[in-house]
Amino acid sequence: MAVIFEMIRQGKNNLHLIEVNSGSHSEMLIGAGAVSIWESCWIGHELYGKVPYCLDRKMKSGDITAEDYSHQHILYRMQAGAAGIPYMPTWASRGTDILNPEYDMLGKAGLRDGQNPRIPRQKYAFVSDPFYGEGEMILVPAARPDVCIIHAQQAGEEGTVRVMGQTFSDAQAAKAADKVIVMAEEIVPESYLREEPDRNLLPSYLVDAVVEVPWGAYPTGVYGYYDVDGAFLREFASASKNEASLEAWFGEWVYGVESHEEFLDKLTVSHLMSLKANGYHKYSTRVKRGVK
Repeated sequence: MAVIFEMIRQGKNNLHLIEVNSGSHSEMLIGAGAVSIWESCWIGHELYGKVPYCLDRKMKSGDITAEDYSHQHILYRMQAGAAGIPYMPTWASRGTDILNPEYDMLGKAGLRDGQNPRIPRQKYAFVSDPFYGEGEMILVPAARPDVCIIHAQQAGEEGTVRVMGQTFSDAQAAKAADKVIVMAEEIVPESYLREEPDRNLLPSYLVDAVVEVPWGAYPTGVYGYYDVDGAFLREFASASKNEASLEAWFGEWVYGVESHEEFLDKLTVSHLMSLKANGYHKYSTRVKRGVK
């Protein structure tokens, strides 16, 4: 999230995002006008706001090309990219409009002409199973992003990455990308991470840059370090309902501060400490749960 805020402050634009499940981070980039192409299977704020108002407006205005895949398809695209192969076979989503060529939005936009090496020439391809004769298979193209930015609890000074808790598709996304930038809550000695190599997500040779950014995932959470700030995300989700309130929100929380450190100061130490995880429970014992 710290990188997202900084990208918006710097006026980045014409980004092409491809991700497994999207969220508040992408809604912020999209709302700021930084994204021209978005490929995923879902976007929203989980418990804190179901509707992606920013993407909705940009799609209706024609300011963004949104390509929809099923969850399994986008995972397979990342896995193919990670494995260095051009596609993965699957049976997922047969009989659904996910496969309807009418909804090939990059194709309709004339972007599948082979000019962009990051965009496959087809959204899907179909082939008969040549091995067991089990019918038609769907081939989903590999994802081949330029850059993957991930957040981790710990990284070594040479780039070894440790993500505690659930890792979802982090490893696949990182391995599919040409370059990997890691934000970590803390940088620790490589020797410490190598004492238990089975707990590490990525080896150092796959990582191009590491930056230590405490509270860098705020307002989302980091397992074992701090909880998600649900009230902050609800406030953003509500502000994103129209352009005027969204601009006011950006003005206060993004453009109104010059750095991540200034952003944290604005939040106040007492507020951040209320979210800090208990060392034993791995979540905050100060947050009241089950109430708004």
